[in-house]
Amino acid sequence: MHASNPLFPEEVVIGPGNGLRNVVVYVSSEVKDDSEAPPAAVMFDQQGCHYTTHVLAVRTGQEIKVSNSDPFAHNIHPLAKINREWNKMQLPGTPPFSYAYDHDEFIPIKCNIHPWMHGYFAVMKSSHFAVSGDDGSFLLPDLPAGHYTVTAWHETYGTQTKEISVTDNEPASLNFNFAAGR
Repeated sequence: MHASNPLFPEEVVIGPGNGLRNVVVYVSSEVKDDSEAPPAAVMFDQQGCHYTTHVLAVRTGQEIKVSNSDPFAHNIHPLAKINREWNKMQLPGTPPFSYAYDHDEFIPIKCNIHPWMHGYFAVMKSSHFAVSGDDGSFLLPDLPAGHYTVTAWHETYGTQTKEISVTDNEPASLNFNFAAGR
């Protein structure tokens, strides 16, 4: 992932080599995936008055544990359109609470107490997804040989799709380029 100069401090995070962080990359064409949601919960923490994971990608049905590491109250308010919308206050020192989503959806999250706190849950129906790291790289795990449409989504720069063929013998490479002003 590559992007030009950041316009937004948390929405656009540029890393080494001009890599773009927090891009959800996923197989958007149909792919046979009989796997269950991972049994391990993923953590979503509130610390330093922001969400420590700005974009959290999970499987449908996978447990998200929401914690508050700050010494003051927060709330988490996912603004789902397909799944059920909810809003929960979390006081300091309270144990984490859990939630799981039934349908795939990109869900914006906000804190009604601190308006600068926002992020996303990317709820995916397949296990073939990744979120780009600090350098913009990603790896789509366990993708069987075949031809696929792969989509890259970013909250500011939108989506791009590309076609890719994967063989059993060689790893495939794919690069998306995002530019400011899109």
